[in-house]
Order: sequence, then C-alpha cells, then structure tokens
Amino acid sequence: MSTAKMIDHTLLKAEATKEQIVTLCEEAREYGFASVCVNPIWVKTAAEKLKGSDVKVCTVIGFPLGASTTAVKAIESENAIQNGAEEVDMVLAIGVLKSGEYEEVEADIRAVVDAVKTKALVKVIIETSLLTEEEKVIACELSLRAGADFVKTSTGFSTGGATVEDVALMHEIVKDKAGVKASGGIRDLKDLKSMVEAGATRVGASSGVKIMKGEAVLDGY
Repeated sequence: MSTAKMIDHTLLKAEATKEQIVTLCEEAREYGFASVCVNPIWVKTAAEKLKGSDVKVCTVIGFPLGASTTAVKAIESENAIQNGAEEVDMVLAIGVLKSGEYEEVEADIRAVVDAVKTKALVKVIIETSLLTEEEKVIACELSLRAGADFVKTSTGFSTGGATVEDVALMHEIVKDKAGVKASGGIRDLKDLKSMVEAGATRVGASSGVKIMKGEAVLDGY
C-alpha cells in the first residue's frame, strides 16, 4: 500500500472554514489520500468536491468527548451517511468504560455499526491518553465484539496523541481482525513510519502534505 493511501487527511478544528475544507479536498485529490476527515457539518461539501475520485469522506461521531448518548451517535452516523460519508470515526464512551459498564460501551459501538449498515467503515477512537493499559485492551476487545472495522488511538483534542507503544498494544489485541489507526501528533514521514512499523494500518494527520513531500525528498523527486 502506498504511503498516501494510509493517510486520512484531517481538518477538525472548530474554526475551519469552507475554503479550508475545499483546499483539504483538493490536496487529497492531488496526493491520493485514503480519505479526508472532517466534522459532520462539512461532509456534504467534501462529498461534492471529491465526487469522481477514490478519496473517501470520513467524519467524526460523538466528537471529541464520546459523551453523546447512544441514540444521538446512531442518528449522527445515519445523517453522515446520507450526506456522503463513507467512513465514521466514533469516540468511545470513555467515562462509561472507566465506570466498568462494558456492556453499555459495546452496545454504544454496535449502535453505530448497525446505523451505517455496511455503508461505511467504523473506527472506534478509544482515547488512549485517558486509559490504563487494561482499559485499552478492554476497549479494543469491545470494539471487535461490536463489529468495528478499526480501533483508533486518539481524537487529537485530549491530553495526548498516538504513541508507538499504544499502537503496538492495539495491534497485538486486534491482530488481523481490525485495522489500527494512529492519530494525534503525527507530523512527518518519520512519525508515520514509526507508527506503521508498530502496526498501524491507517494514520490520521493534518500534515499529510508535509508527510508526502518528505517522502518525495527521500525518493529523490
């Protein structure tokens, strides 16, 4: 797989403008990224701008706290699909997990999986910086049981981002049953390669263009 096809070209800042979202999509077309990852309000815009390309539209659900009710996450997911999303990155119910209510967490994830009904990939953001190692393992196991396609390290809006150690742990748990998306703090080609070596199969980054330019320099063109 090419480097570009491992990158979700991301812009999730609250102040992101329509013009910036359009530029994000143009860059994604130019470099051939796997997807653009945008807030739900911009899904229609991104879908229009990427029509006819193989770049997917990814959006976030229950973002960034994971504290929306399950019903709201399901409706948000359905609406995103209607607007053109093909991948959804949902935030796990972090406080519920830390309360030990694992059945509720699994049901929360499954509700999103059921809502998209195979029309979109589901990635579960477990927010590793807020979890113990045991909780990280449990979060990955619950995600698998609920039918998620990926587990993802971070929102990029909490106390820390992706680490090599967390990616390796997540990969060890899900093995070939799901992908691992590393997100948060991945700023250059070196960062991306370290995550891939640890087991990441997708990377979320706002610096996708910088990463690709770094690869071009290494390749001598």
